[in-house]
Amino acid sequence: MSKFLIVIPARYGSTRFEGKPLHLIAGKPMIQWVWEQASACTLADDVIIATDDERIAQVVTDFGGRFMMTSPEHATGTDRLIEVIQQETQATHIINVQGDEPLIEPELIDSLIQILKEQPELAMVTAATPFKLEEDINDANMVKVAISQLGKALYFSRSPIPFTQTSPEGLVHYRHLGIYGYQRELLEQWNQLKPSLLEQAEQLEQLRALDNGIDIAVSITESTHPGIDTLEQAQALEEWIQANHIG
Repeated sequence: MSKFLIVIPARYGSTRFEGKPLHLIAGKPMIQWVWEQASACTLADDVIIATDDERIAQVVTDFGGRFMMTSPEHATGTDRLIEVIQQETQATHIINVQGDEPLIEPELIDSLIQILKEQPELAMVTAATPFKLEEDINDANMVKVAISQLGKALYFSRSPIPFTQTSPEGLVHYRHLGIYGYQRELLEQWNQLKPSLLEQAEQLEQLRALDNGIDIAVSITESTHPGIDTLEQAQALEEWIQANHIG
């Protein structure tokens, strides 16, 4: 029987925004916002926050969440997920929700789970949203994804893709959203997959899957709530939340 586990990696140290998971947004730490959104999913079986810091663990305990201490040596959130599943042996599928997306839609998370339910042979799924501003397509910090007619990722890049030598009617440029769903078996094999030259060039870990012949399905959403990378973005989000009387 399938068991879908949401894992939220949360580390204290961040070059651009130290202590980000504990930053208060409208009176609640950012990690609590993410946990509440993830906990509102209807298709997930459990939610765990994977952290390497006792301060985060204490805050999670205070608001009633579940956490697991993981190694501070992990280079990526994927490595943290791999450690989690070594203890969560009943989980058949893992959804990686970023710890800096306080308004991620529960419906988006559920859509990934639904795809994995409907396509049991699928090893990996992610999400994308149409670019709202044309100038953002040239921003290297916003990852793009080209999607096939079958709903699978063709390529991820920091450069604009596809290049528009012509602009056929209906062509959409998609921004990749950093949420992933995995079959357990793929995560167990992940570190045996050699990082590809494409992954190293683009600094995009998901290219490792494509370069090893692993299909990645893409759930399309109209999401307008990107992750928080800086203090200024967190402050802007707080102003928006207060203005819209959310939470």
